[in-house]
Amino acid sequence: MTDTAAPAQQAPQPGALDPGGLRQVVSVLSTVQIVSWGVLYYAFAALQSSITADTGWSSVAVTGAFSGCQLVSGVVGIWVGRHIDAVGPRAVMTAASLVAIPGLLAVALAPNLAVFYLGWVLVGVAMAGTLYPPAFAALTHWGGAQRVRALTTLTLVAGLASTVFAPLASVLDDAWGWRVAYLVLLAGLVLITVPLHWWGLGAPWRTQHRDAPRPSHHAPKPDVAAVVRSGPFLLLALAGTLTTLSVFAVVINLVPMLVEQGMSRNLAAVALGLGGVGQVAGRLGYARFAAATSVTARGVIVVAGVAAATAALALAPDSAGLLIVIGMLLGLARGIYTLVHATAVTDRWGPEAYGTLNGILTAPALGAAALAPFAGALLARALGSYADAFLVLAAGAGVAAVLMLGATPRRAGAEYPEGERAL
Repeated sequence: MTDTAAPAQQAPQPGALDPGGLRQVVSVLSTVQIVSWGVLYYAFAALQSSITADTGWSSVAVTGAFSGCQLVSGVVGIWVGRHIDAVGPRAVMTAASLVAIPGLLAVALAPNLAVFYLGWVLVGVAMAGTLYPPAFAALTHWGGAQRVRALTTLTLVAGLASTVFAPLASVLDDAWGWRVAYLVLLAGLVLITVPLHWWGLGAPWRTQHRDAPRPSHHAPKPDVAAVVRSGPFLLLALAGTLTTLSVFAVVINLVPMLVEQGMSRNLAAVALGLGGVGQVAGRLGYARFAAATSVTARGVIVVAGVAAATAALALAPDSAGLLIVIGMLLGLARGIYTLVHATAVTDRWGPEAYGTLNGILTAPALGAAALAPFAGALLARALGSYADAFLVLAAGAGVAAVLMLGATPRRAGAEYPEGERAL
């Protein structure tokens, strides 16, 4: 199987921006990603316990609403990807930010669980149009040969969302309660993301029709239906789903697992935070890693790294220092995997149908992310310990690494000479 090609002289990708225009788009998307992830996603982690205590609703019911919103996001994301491929990200990302208004208002003011759940359904729609997948689609199209650098910058900056917004949500909660906290955060979301999406993403969106003549060094525009039915795509989707389930279940259950290993809760929280440092390090080194590996090799290596680090956490002796180091290594693997997943479609089938294909590819992974909190906790309860649960999650990631071996089309590099190795 050949999955890379030698560097080739590249013509500009249709729609690619000049360096100044690309910098502007990267700045805009990085800003809105921090705010959108912080308000729509990470604030819930900080406010969940207050919601449960204040309303009397069970933690399962409250968490279920949040998981449901991510399932909605995965389904709506398929349409969002197709729309961005056709006309660009400006309208859909702006509209999604506006949908967050009634969504978070319903969450914050909910008098009962039914309204609370309805609010999270709308927030799920907002997530589909504002978080990573649409931003990745925009940068893949506008970035051209510089897309990996642009994607890396975006994920590095957006990685600060939890660092900024989880503490901010807690401070607001302590001062005024979770309902007012969400209203204040919503005001910030609207004031920042709506204008930036509308005025910052207005660059021309040029696409080439399927039947238009193309230079000989360009691959034909992929047949989306054929790609989605192909073995490599199905294997890639299954591998991504298993990996996402493992990654999110481990992140969400890391603190109780480390406490079970004898670490204090405060130190376990520090270990979780240091995992974020590992993520940043992994993303900083991604370009060199991509240049030195083939499409297949980097997928296998990174997912196998997730599996190995997860198993090591479960099997390591009760040494706080060692567990923290392993947690940082797992964070490093997670950080690289974010970019491996972001570039998976482009590496194999080119950038032109990226939004559509990535939306379909991401949908089951978002479902896995939604189920991950329950999956990790249920495994720990069924098996009697978080360590045993982590071993099962590691095995799932190990299966995903094996699936990655078949998740690249034959002669992918020859079909698409702008593979990552040529960047």
